Amino acid sequence: MAANTLMSCGIATTAFPSVLSSSKSKFTGGAVSFSCPGANVSRVSMSADWMPGQPRPPYLDGSAPGDFGFDPLRLGEVPENLERYKESELIHCRWAMLAVPGILVPEALGYGNWVKAQEWAAIPGGQATYLGNPVPWGTLPTILVIEFLAIAFVEHQRSMEKDTEKKKYPGGAFDPLGYSKDPKKFEEYKVKEIKNGRLALLAFVGFCVQQSAYPGTGPLENLATHLADPWHNNIGNIIIPRSIMP
Repeated sequence: MAANTLMSCGIATTAFPSVLSSSKSKFTGGAVSFSCPGANVSRVSMSADWMPGQPRPPYLDGSAPGDFGFDPLRLGEVPENLERYKESELIHCRWAMLAVPGILVPEALGYGNWVKAQEWAAIPGGQATYLGNPVPWGTLPTILVIEFLAIAFVEHQRSMEKDTEKKKYPGGAFDPLGYSKDPKKFEEYKVKEIKNGRLALLAFVGFCVQQSAYPGTGPLENLATHLADPWHNNIGNIIIPRSIMP
């Protein structure tokens, strides 16, 4: 009876030999497209790509770049919230991709780590420097005013844009190399951007955790310490009390 119902609805199957197979692994590993009259769902993925065997949330249809069906807290159930989360994630990814090399490069060049780079702000009348050079208008009040005005202007311009895709991918001056001109390549770049952005977010969280565990240290310093003695310098130092470590 179930087979007749499926066939009468004109289901097209992909990624597995037969949707009517009794094998559960075959059925949950693929996707089906419904063409029943009156059906509102055009594509249903039976399994989340991030965790094979786990059901994919119905509101994550795989159309967004980097959508692998991951939403364990079901934050995107409300369509308006989902679109906002997509935009917010992309913006945070871009900030993280700027922050990670901004942290690693100065430390690699011997100009100190990112924690010590902020110490000038706690000194009355302190002067900001970058790579050993004074920053123009580098006092804390002046920098805060410049940042506030610049970010307020950019965010206002972005909020005025009603096209959700242009909000996320404005193009123009933000695409000087013309990566968005080829639609097929552009879709590929979107996926690469979100993947690298998520990796950068995890890296930045790792930097913060390491600095909290070892105040005043940078990621490269922590890496060098670990490589010098991997057995004793690792996450076990934080989780396991030193008194019971060998």
